[in-house]
Amino acid sequence: MTRAFGLIVVGDEILSGKRLDKHMPKVIELLAARGLQLGWAEYVGDVPTRITAALTRAFASGDIVFSTGGIGATPDDHTRQCAAKALRRSLVLHPEAEVLIRERMQDTAREQGVAYEPDRPDNVHRLNMGVFPEGAEIIRNPYNKIPGFSVDHVHFVPGFPVMAWPMIESVLDSRYAELFSQGQSSEKSVIVFGAMEATLTPLMEAIEATHAGVKVFSLPSVDHPEYGRHIELGVKGAPALLDAAYAQLIAGLHTFNARLGPELVR
Repeated sequence: MTRAFGLIVVGDEILSGKRLDKHMPKVIELLAARGLQLGWAEYVGDVPTRITAALTRAFASGDIVFSTGGIGATPDDHTRQCAAKALRRSLVLHPEAEVLIRERMQDTAREQGVAYEPDRPDNVHRLNMGVFPEGAEIIRNPYNKIPGFSVDHVHFVPGFPVMAWPMIESVLDSRYAELFSQGQSSEKSVIVFGAMEATLTPLMEAIEATHAGVKVFSLPSVDHPEYGRHIELGVKGAPALLDAAYAQLIAGLHTFNARLGPELVR
């Protein structure tokens, strides 16, 4: 698989710390359950120029991207408009989205025990939530029917986790099932005591040069509660590629007389 999975999280509330981002850990979990992994993530506030720039990059990347937040119809929601600008397309009321939004308004009126008034100004305004870039496809929202939308391989969902996460799952399962397990990756690593990263760098470079598709990683720690000062040194990639790369790693560490601790497999 040459395309990566990307995530864009939109919202001032994330950058200010008013709310903690829960989307990235959940997207990582949803992808991992399908043998996939997140390739990149980007956070952007409610600034139209920055959102447009982020979406322009997403559309140009060819990656499979999920964008959360900013698709409502309040003054601080800009994602729909920015997507249209990035695509250089017009914004239009999606006919299926209109039907779903009107159904939601009728449901709400029944729940409140009042008559549904389609021409009431606030109800007319709510239809803006179904105004998407021309050519968009809807993403159904099982929570309250207000849809998200997709353009090519960029998918837009609300910022509310209770809505966003089932919508992301539905997109993965309906559109990308053929990719499941293609991006599956494993890790093998070892705890190394008494060594410096700079000293180990030539070994790491040699392993990556020898084993195409394998990445070497180094995670130093100075105050680990169990191991104290150490480096977790390992390889990651497709499971079939790891044994030979890991054997080279261990053999190389022995030449440095490094003191090795537990081995880890993920």
